[in-house]
Amino acid sequence: MSARARILVVDDERSMQEFLEICFRREGYDVATAGDVDTALSLLGADDYDVVLSDLQMPGRTGIELLHAVRETSPETAVILITAFATTETAIAAMREGAYDYVTKPFKVDELRLVVEKALEKKLLSRENRRLRSELQSQIRQRDLIGTSAAIHRVHELVGQVAETRTNVLISGESGTGKELVARAIHARSERRDRPFVAINCGAIPENLLESELFGHVKGAFTGAVAGKEGLFETADGGTLLLDEIGELPASLQVKLLRVLQERTIRRVGGTSDRRVDVRILAATNRHLEQEVAAGRFREDLYYRLNVIQIAIPPLRERLEDIPLLLQHFVEKYSRELGKPIRALRDDAAQHLLTYSYPGNVRELENAIERAVALSKDGEIGADALPPQILRPPGPVVEGRVGAEGVDLDSLVSEYERGLLVEALARAKGVKKRAAALLGISFRSLRYRLEKLGLDTATGDDDED
Repeated sequence: MSARARILVVDDERSMQEFLEICFRREGYDVATAGDVDTALSLLGADDYDVVLSDLQMPGRTGIELLHAVRETSPETAVILITAFATTETAIAAMREGAYDYVTKPFKVDELRLVVEKALEKKLLSRENRRLRSELQSQIRQRDLIGTSAAIHRVHELVGQVAETRTNVLISGESGTGKELVARAIHARSERRDRPFVAINCGAIPENLLESELFGHVKGAFTGAVAGKEGLFETADGGTLLLDEIGELPASLQVKLLRVLQERTIRRVGGTSDRRVDVRILAATNRHLEQEVAAGRFREDLYYRLNVIQIAIPPLRERLEDIPLLLQHFVEKYSRELGKPIRALRDDAAQHLLTYSYPGNVRELENAIERAVALSKDGEIGADALPPQILRPPGPVVEGRVGAEGVDLDSLVSEYERGLLVEALARAKGVKKRAAALLGISFRSLRYRLEKLGLDTATGDDDED
């Protein structure tokens, strides 16, 4: 066993303390002793121990009382009780109360050593399992930001570059593109990774409650404030706070947020003193904040404070080559979660899923796959399991009539062209040469049209021969 494993021996007989201390020190353990429960609790409060070996019957407080206290203050510490009065009832009671095991006097040292070794092995295994689960969850969160397109690679690069800094970051993108996933990825790769990550949707909470949610309040600050409450800035202290849909933040709170960014202090609603907070601010929006600033709806000084670095997440229609990977990921995810193994995605379903434009972006795709897995039959996903909107013909429906007020011909032509390009790229699984062939145009012509319409997602491996 590791020399760093620590044992606390608790027994009212000094000779037993010394005997067990000598035995376990020979095995390489760090051993401390106590003659009563109060002394033991004092030692436990001052340091960490892996195992407590305690006599059951002692003057004053008993080993069971010590067990209760250890379970409350240090639940990972294994407690082994030693008794000369063992009965079946005693053993059952000790195990029911949370003891790892019990040993009867007189005992053999080798037997006691074996019980201690098993207790330590169990603790180490439990700790390793927690670590592996934490790593797995982190990996799963990272995999949720899936894609091989140039656009998504750029997002990953920016995340890596800004994660280790304290710089404020503005994450922009349409609804459903994965702005919170990007924020979580920044937090997970930062020095704050072991501290809280807190997210709040600024548009989902009424204005009269939002200030209290962010900054907290003191008792009596308003009707119903029967006790003081810390806000999310205090909850996230030392960590990261994501202000989602920051464009929805009321003007009165924009001023207060600006002060927090400048002074690094907050004041609870109804309070008179400031509290210092160490919080990294990430903001996310699906609005064009520059336009909001120009319209006078968003403070310019706050905008520049938040927008030190901007990470723009492209909509799914601009990274069509990522759809197959996303499909595979979500099918595997919901097959596992719903307990419905999926062997195949039928061609009719794949055709619709690969050619749909996804106005709701990745979130819409994920919801569609969750539904499809839930409604799947015989381990296959067919078109009949897909949402109705995905089954409609792809591409825009262009009305060919000129009304009394006229039409914007260039806009209509561009939209129709965009729809055909998106469909062709989806059918070609993002390979531009194949898409050009499907449209009966040259590769250069395709590339020009993609650039013109802002759909260019070239990765560098699809150049013209």
